[in-house]
Amino acid sequence: MANFVRLSNIGGHQLLYHPATVSDFDRDPDAERRTRNLQRIRQYPALDNPAPCPWNTAATSANDACDNEILYALECDAVHALVTEDRGIHAKARAHGLSERVYTIQTAEDWLRRLHEPRQVVLPNIQDVPLHSLTPLLMSNFFDSLRAGYDGFDDWFRSKARENRMAWVYRDEADALAAICIYQPQADEAINDAGARLYGQALKLCTFKVGEAVRGRKIGELFLKAAFRYATENACENLFIHANAERHDYLIRLLQDFGFEERGTYRGDLVLVKQHPKFPPAIDSISALDYSRRFFPHFRHDAAVQKFLIPIQPGFHDTLFPDYRAIQSRLFGPGGNVGNAIKLAYLCHAPTNSVHAGDVVLFYRTEDEKAVTSLGVVERFDVLQDTAKIASLVSRRTVYSIDEIESMSDRPTKVILFRLVEHLPHPVSYDVLKRERVVTGPIQSIRKISDASFARALAAAGR
Repeated sequence: MANFVRLSNIGGHQLLYHPATVSDFDRDPDAERRTRNLQRIRQYPALDNPAPCPWNTAATSANDACDNEILYALECDAVHALVTEDRGIHAKARAHGLSERVYTIQTAEDWLRRLHEPRQVVLPNIQDVPLHSLTPLLMSNFFDSLRAGYDGFDDWFRSKARENRMAWVYRDEADALAAICIYQPQADEAINDAGARLYGQALKLCTFKVGEAVRGRKIGELFLKAAFRYATENACENLFIHANAERHDYLIRLLQDFGFEERGTYRGDLVLVKQHPKFPPAIDSISALDYSRRFFPHFRHDAAVQKFLIPIQPGFHDTLFPDYRAIQSRLFGPGGNVGNAIKLAYLCHAPTNSVHAGDVVLFYRTEDEKAVTSLGVVERFDVLQDTAKIASLVSRRTVYSIDEIESMSDRPTKVILFRLVEHLPHPVSYDVLKRERVVTGPIQSIRKISDASFARALAAAGR
């Protein structure tokens, strides 16, 4: 919180509270906490004269009415963003299409760091380690919440360490354990109280925790990236996890965004399962974007889906894909690393307005490599010139400084939000692209390519 306030001051962002928050605090039966909260909030100015919320009716509860008033101010663009720890407001924001502008303290602090201290932002890198290497840390504060939530956690941890169970971990700048995902491949596993089974090989994510101090850094997304890669390499046709609906609200939303679906309960916890078929399912009844969400890393590339080549300069390529060099030099494996998120953003001034959600994009690194390196699926395409709107869209995904965004937004800017599917096994050089008739001349702007050209490019990449 302190760093969030500091970065807000550095960036010249005004912090306001909504008057409805005072009404909310006034109802708190804990007199000491009520007084403390009212004193703290009045250190900041109030939002002046917000429009009354039309969502409220006589039947709306007092608490919901306050939440609605606050969200409606965001809907009316009274502010650029809303920062709250209230999970109910986050749920309502999703229902009203405002979730991209609603932050927790951790994600807001990370957002401002990316905008104002981009050179200090080290994009996360996770490691694959044996669980026994973490046993000396078992009594650290990091594991307290897991002990509190699960009886016998320490004994379970030690027993799994003896079985040589593995885990993906993230260590913070001080090299302290900050996040962990313990995983295990299983076969023909019963997953819920009803005895439903996942036949064949499946990957269970047994323990999934991202420490509060590093939330907002895409660690959970990186764990999923590692899990999808492991599942692909080990022919796991399903992934599953047990999650407490009350404690793991944010985790559950992340999982659902990547295709996990509820499959009953197990001892009071939700069971979430993601299908991970070995081959892309032949389903054309859902949109290309929904297909990518449901079956990621599979994606649709049939004739109904557009394909584009996007040239990107080396500097921006390094910003967008900081793990590209490592992937090319060493494949992820036991003891290896994985870095960079799945959901990314790219800005450009290309003279095109024909990109749509679900389209497939191939990124062509110009100048030094002169090769197609990476493949993604478009989530959203906008043409914007408002610096604040661009920043709110891209800064959760990619390290663009506020100076870079301001420089680009002096004219209409194309904002492409996409999901990185993979860095290609073998980059496809410009000479090969010409030889395979994918292009006939220099790649200087975004260009659409045919289905046949796309197929030849993938074949040349060894995919």
